[in-house]
Amino acid sequence: MAKKQHIAIYTTASLPWMTGTAVNPLFRACYLAKDGERKVTLVIPWLSLKDQGHVYPNNLTFKSALEHEAYVLKWLEDRTGFISRFNIKFYPGRFSIDKRSILPVGDITEIIPDEEADIAVLEEPEHLTWYHHGKRWKSKFRMVIGVVHTNYLEYVKREKNAAQAFLLKHINSWVISIYCDKVIRLSAATQELPRSVICNVHGVNPKFLEIGKKKKEELEDGKPAFSKGVYYIGKMIWNKGYRELLNLLSDHQKELVGLEVDLYGTGEDSNEVKVAAKKLELPVRVHPGRDHADTSFHDYKVFLNPSTTDVVCTTTAEALAMGKIVVCANHPSNEFFKQFTNCCMYEDGEGFVTAIQKALDEQPAPLTDAQRYELSWEAATKRFLRAVQLDQGPNRRLSKTSSKKFASLSSSNMTKKMEDASAYIHNAVSGTEFTRTAFGAIPGTLYPDNELCKELGLPSPTNSMGQCCRK
Repeated sequence: MAKKQHIAIYTTASLPWMTGTAVNPLFRACYLAKDGERKVTLVIPWLSLKDQGHVYPNNLTFKSALEHEAYVLKWLEDRTGFISRFNIKFYPGRFSIDKRSILPVGDITEIIPDEEADIAVLEEPEHLTWYHHGKRWKSKFRMVIGVVHTNYLEYVKREKNAAQAFLLKHINSWVISIYCDKVIRLSAATQELPRSVICNVHGVNPKFLEIGKKKKEELEDGKPAFSKGVYYIGKMIWNKGYRELLNLLSDHQKELVGLEVDLYGTGEDSNEVKVAAKKLELPVRVHPGRDHADTSFHDYKVFLNPSTTDVVCTTTAEALAMGKIVVCANHPSNEFFKQFTNCCMYEDGEGFVTAIQKALDEQPAPLTDAQRYELSWEAATKRFLRAVQLDQGPNRRLSKTSSKKFASLSSSNMTKKMEDASAYIHNAVSGTEFTRTAFGAIPGTLYPDNELCKELGLPSPTNSMGQCCRK
């Protein structure tokens, strides 16, 4: 009997932090394991209590990894309706307040035993490898696949730091070329990367498709399915499109007389967004963030998403799944949504006004079965397996050599030597406290401290001098 493929999915966040890199890899693990044809392990960050308080909402914390795991699996079961068949493991992490991100601590390749190391999926590969010091991912695993979630380059450009943007672009390309055999870019909104393909491998929470199905039945029965107008939901920071939206509304108040917009979100810029919204003559109401599946959203007809910093916007997909009309910018990040009848795109301010007026005047077209399927995690999982050529069935196992040919068909010995040299340099640079912190790493993250070791049941690691981890 052929040995099952083992896919280890590493990601940079975990529930209850409701961010894309917490939710999407969780569903990916769930649906890759659903048919039982492969073994799947989801590897997520564990934070000590102090860091949990910075990240997790509503003062929700976990005393142990087992408690955290139970929470994640219960959340998933409530949304899928079935018990998941994958494993969860934790790696030590620390929260960076200035980056608003969780960064790995120590060599997280060690979380998967060598005998189980087959295929690794790095969700946000640049993020997971910027400060990686330890065993080379390509040496540990037979194949390493990166899934690029975040447009880090766009965020830096918006801060008007040209030097930092230039450096980040080349560092991202460098570390991904060292550590990944294949890279999936969710859309063309991300930077060009070595050995990459563009494919949206995300689906939507099944709950949103259920909501959309009920709305379709209401419309077919002649019932008023949508009693509310226009809304937007997103983390309330300027970079999530709030500035663009308020500017558009301000510039076109005369054409949009009578328009009411509800904004839902929580974030660092909430107060500034509220102040800016109050200055408009149009009624724009600002509300705290809440779960997009909440019943308060079901009756809105139009989802307005002005953001151009997302790679593929999850809330846009969720709104389409719920049967709403979506108004969004004609931007590479929204390319996947062009196939849906209910997606109205605009190029400029005039187009924005036209799209809003059209959306308010018309009823959403009921989603076809084919459109519903395209939004599902079943379809997203098939796209993922096809994009990385793992759709040949459970018995297909590439050799180490053929895996490398898949990564670069024309790879020469010279290219291999250059890549090995790059990996050696990165390993050396990431192995000293001075150079790590100079490039933005959290101080003291070369090895996990005793607290993290104790909480995860890890042995106290030793560095090259034989010294134990920090006390």
